[in-house]
Amino acid sequence: MNEILFEILICFLAGAGAGLGTGFAGMSAATVISPMLITFLGLPAYDAIGIALASDVLASAVSARTYAKNGSIDIRNGLVMMCGVLCMTLVGSWLSSFLPNNTLGGFSVVMTLVLGLRFLVLPVTSTQHTIRGSSRSAQIIKGALGGACIGLICGFFGAGGGMMMLFVLTSLLGYEVKTAVGTSVFVMTFSAFTGAASHFVLGNMPRLDLLALCIVFTLIWAQIAARIATKASTILLNRLIGIILTGLGIVLVGITYL
Repeated sequence: MNEILFEILICFLAGAGAGLGTGFAGMSAATVISPMLITFLGLPAYDAIGIALASDVLASAVSARTYAKNGSIDIRNGLVMMCGVLCMTLVGSWLSSFLPNNTLGGFSVVMTLVLGLRFLVLPVTSTQHTIRGSSRSAQIIKGALGGACIGLICGFFGAGGGMMMLFVLTSLLGYEVKTAVGTSVFVMTFSAFTGAASHFVLGNMPRLDLLALCIVFTLIWAQIAARIATKASTILLNRLIGIILTGLGIVLVGITYL
């Protein structure tokens, strides 16, 4: 019984962290869920990433719905990026099946700390230019190439896709931050589904109880976070996510390497 309660607790904490990251910043749930399941429950990295990507699907969908209600999604340009993301997610997922378990697990743990520090030190703030400043052809090229890179990272490591997408949308395409986050979770809904499906097809099905728990907890917290994010200031969102991920990253790195 104690073991079952411990597993539920880990799934709750992983889902809460992932849901907050998804709802606040369009971040991949795998950034939190993968290292938590690997470190505390001893799951194989490939299975943990599959569970994390599956948890991303509904969480990203409900977050996207909330942002859409507030007019913070650019579906037209998001669809262009989605094409590149979906294609390369399949490639990345296939390539990751050949890597040793420790390689994937170590990357997930370190990525958590790196992303947390990035939020604290270099918060994502509104850009000075807008997407209307470039031609439609330039937008399509940038979006497709950026989506290809994002998809490869998302499928390969199961982490970092949401943050890479946020970087491309704000830095290269000139999106205002909340619209970038909304568009990011919209695209992540489909890329996470593709990545999860390919993981389950290429590997073994993970434990269904852990899968269900992570999906439910991530969904609940993502919906809460998205509702808060549409009303909160950008700097506050950066600080909250940075503190959560940095603290979690320090704990995971300490347990894994020390």
